[in-house]
Amino acid sequence: MGEMGSLSCTAMTKLLQWLWTLSILGAVWATLTLNLLGLDPLPPAWHQVLWPLPTYLLVAFGCYSLGVVGYRLATFNDCEEAARELQEQIREAREDLSRRGLRF
Repeated sequence: MGEMGSLSCTAMTKLLQWLWTLSILGAVWATLTLNLLGLDPLPPAWHQVLWPLPTYLLVAFGCYSLGVVGYRLATFNDCEEAARELQEQIREAREDLSRRGLRF
């Protein structure tokens, strides 16, 4: 249980890091977009960029994720030696079962 607990603790720490970063970015976005500090209003060109910014970032993250998955899939390593070893073990198991009277 100790090993399993440390694994989930590490994953939770990474989750908390992501949530913390997203909450800070969201707070900065809301502060700038809604002018919560009461400073001089931002120029209209800034508002045209800031309002849809979360959507743009979400789309960019999705494209990045698809690219990473595609790249990892394209460069996936085949384990030919392990496949041959497994085929040999299957052959040996069939021979052993045949000797014991099992028919395939």
